[in-house]
Amino acid sequence: MNAPASLSFDDYLQHCRNRIQQAMPALLPATQSEFSAANTEAALARLREASHYSLMNGGKRVRACLVYASAQALGSDDKLAGDLDKIAAALEMIHAYSLVHDDLPAMDDDDLRRGQPTCHIAYDEATAILVGDALQCRAFEILTKLSHCSPQQQLDMVRLLSAASGARGMVGGQAIDLAAVNRQLELTELQTMHQLKTGALIRAAIGLGAIASGASATQREQLDRFGTAIGLSFQVQDDIIDIESSTETLGKTQGADQALNKPTFPRLLGLDGAKALANQLHEQALAALSDFGDPAWALRELSYYIIARKH
Repeated sequence: MNAPASLSFDDYLQHCRNRIQQAMPALLPATQSEFSAANTEAALARLREASHYSLMNGGKRVRACLVYASAQALGSDDKLAGDLDKIAAALEMIHAYSLVHDDLPAMDDDDLRRGQPTCHIAYDEATAILVGDALQCRAFEILTKLSHCSPQQQLDMVRLLSAASGARGMVGGQAIDLAAVNRQLELTELQTMHQLKTGALIRAAIGLGAIASGASATQREQLDRFGTAIGLSFQVQDDIIDIESSTETLGKTQGADQALNKPTFPRLLGLDGAKALANQLHEQALAALSDFGDPAWALRELSYYIIARKH
């Protein structure tokens, strides 16, 4: 299901979203378990239903789009067939798990996610915890079942995604975030927090596409610089729209970070300063792609999309 030639960026983005939305349901584990008796099927079915609810509840699918776009930039999208769908789905599962856990009462205590009740509200807190656990495990299982990537490539992808997801990445960033409530951070501290919490998975999306495509060390380094820039600009823009957009537009509670007294880029730099930083990071992202030709057009457009979005 590769993108047709000559798509506009909006059409390309929608094509990628449709592609991952169609791929993900079939990659969730079936209800039936070889260890389950008939009277346990209801519990497993509920877990799968809650997992499906959390994974399929809309979203921008930026991380999935970055997997496809990075492979396209390297001329490999047509060669990798369904592997890219699996890689993108694994990333979306990790992202969905992180959101389910972030929304829990012990974390950000949010009732809304993308305009719908959060998992622990729609189901219950224990189910939400298990959904996160299940999605995380399934993501790594998927990366070991690729048809067109060598065992070494699959191992490299598992290593990359696990590092980006754990204490040296997303989870570490979340720990810093929780510790920073009601405390003023320096700009470098705030950047570090978000390079881990948000940026690590965005960098991983591009890195996974690069590994699957057999990118050279130089290409991977250039793409990683691109990913570092857009990973931070994504969070800067999130902080901006948390101020400028409504709850209806956001699909979650507007001003939630302010209400929790969390450190943000607008709080530290002012709204205009935060917007200037987002534009500066966009320019850095484009510079990192200077050696890539026309096939990297979607990556360039994605960088602009990230700082121009309103939700």
